[in-house]
Amino acid sequence: MKKEIKDFIDKNMGKGLIQMVISKSRIKDGPSKVKIRPILLKDKFIYQATETVGPKVLHTNYERQELIEYIGELMEERFMQLQWEGQYEDGLVLVSKKGHLTTKVKRHACKKEQAALEHNRRKKYLLAEGTAVPFLVDLGVMTPQGKIVSTKYDKFRQINRFLEFIEDILPRLDRGRELTILDFGCGKSYLTFAMYYYLRQLRHFDVRIIGLDLKEDVIQHCNELAQSYGYEKLKFYTGDIASYEGVRQVDMVVTLHACDTATDYALAKAVYWGAKVILSVPCCQHELNGQIRNEMLSPVLSYGILKERMAALITDGLRAQLLEGVGYETQILEFVDMEHTPKNLLIRGVYTGKKKNLEKTRRCIEELHLNPTLARLLEEQEVDDQ
Repeated sequence: MKKEIKDFIDKNMGKGLIQMVISKSRIKDGPSKVKIRPILLKDKFIYQATETVGPKVLHTNYERQELIEYIGELMEERFMQLQWEGQYEDGLVLVSKKGHLTTKVKRHACKKEQAALEHNRRKKYLLAEGTAVPFLVDLGVMTPQGKIVSTKYDKFRQINRFLEFIEDILPRLDRGRELTILDFGCGKSYLTFAMYYYLRQLRHFDVRIIGLDLKEDVIQHCNELAQSYGYEKLKFYTGDIASYEGVRQVDMVVTLHACDTATDYALAKAVYWGAKVILSVPCCQHELNGQIRNEMLSPVLSYGILKERMAALITDGLRAQLLEGVGYETQILEFVDMEHTPKNLLIRGVYTGKKKNLEKTRRCIEELHLNPTLARLLEEQEVDDQ
């Protein structure tokens, strides 16, 4: 059967191929689907196979004969259906449970010219490739010619993805006055510089951005860079999230990868300052991992790695709910792809003033025997305001 399939593919798969989909796996483990498309890679015509394995997507490139061998093995050992779409014809291969092979080819009028084959088709990023951005050059993400450094492409994508989250909430920000943005735990400040550049120089918002971190040498370096670019309203300070008192009112608070309860203190500060927007990527959610107890879930919680992951997800879910209880509309969004970092959830809160009833949230906290830091901090604020 493998030879029949290979011969059929070899005979009918011309360069007019647009895409191919292999599906209906007979085996539970391994890929559930494979998509194949032609691409141009360094001026060479090849085929890219994309295997879907659970939540992962794996890419492999093949030359023509390698691809035919690969397809033959897949159809003989694993899959029951292959469909392809071409400029001049469409094809179908079916393999029955008993191994019977059915093949069909349907010819048609030429479709519109095939989409561009360039590898990694150019996405329209908010910070465009090909245009040198000074801070990205100094931070090693771009070359002076505006080309993305290959080892930093994930960082470039991450920066643009973060700016997309900000672009979504721009209608909520007041253009008629200076806006204050705080970035807690700014570190090397890739995203802090990106915010300033995007909001002030590309979108022409009047913003003042403050970066805060505990590492004095990093803060000094960031201030030197900001000064060299003429970013007059971008300042960096050494300080702790919980004790920072440098401002009275803030329009947006950003906290990325603040460890454990440092995220809670940053969120509480944002609420205290009346921030219109909160963007938070939590990290190292240890607090509830040491607290969570539930008799019904005890068989699952007995596995340390599952308990840790469940506690992290519950931590962030409760944070989002607690923010809704004080008037924020919240979303939990994917920040970057899982293969780049497991810390890939972003909590975005936009203040609306509509406070959600948290009866179910409180019941959840009680059932799991939890005492979240953010809940305590927000309760203390409420008492102080009375």
